[in-house]
Amino acid sequence: MRRMEVVGVRVEMPSNSPIVLLKEAQGDRYLPIWIGAVEATAIAFAQQGMVSLRPLTHDLFKDVLEVLNVQLRTVNITALRDGIFYADLVFSNGAEVSARPSDSIALALRTGAAIFATDEILDEVGVPIPDEQEDEVEKFREFLDQISPEDFGKSALFAGQPTLPSAARPARISRSMSRRAERDR
Repeated sequence: MRRMEVVGVRVEMPSNSPIVLLKEAQGDRYLPIWIGAVEATAIAFAQQGMVSLRPLTHDLFKDVLEVLNVQLRTVNITALRDGIFYADLVFSNGAEVSARPSDSIALALRTGAAIFATDEILDEVGVPIPDEQEDEVEKFREFLDQISPEDFGKSALFAGQPTLPSAARPARISRSMSRRAERDR
């Protein structure tokens, strides 16, 4: 398992699909995971430290854990099957619960839990981004600092904004996955 850091959320064009981008804490591979707009907003809220007037689902879950005196220890992104990522929530009482990575990441950001991904997933779909593309990643981070969660779903907002580095775009990842699947046969 490799520790991951949340780079941020983004709406990838032209598909207009939100993604969360994770990066190896001690490496150069990025892991893009396609998520829903609601989860993208929840992750962006947590990253920006925004608090809603009433608890969002992930805030409620965090509050319930606190009342029960249970901590979320880790989020483990464990599998990729048929294009769908799977994750496990690991709690201080030893319990493990299967969950969507998007919900798991939103909860981890609220609780401070560490996020990990298996070596197999990173070997299969992790995208190494060379140093010359680090500038694009930095532009992406700067862009994230300028948007608010309410902006998701407003595709005009993202026109002309930095996109994911070309190595992390969906078509490139799909081709990479196809080549790896072909190689493994």
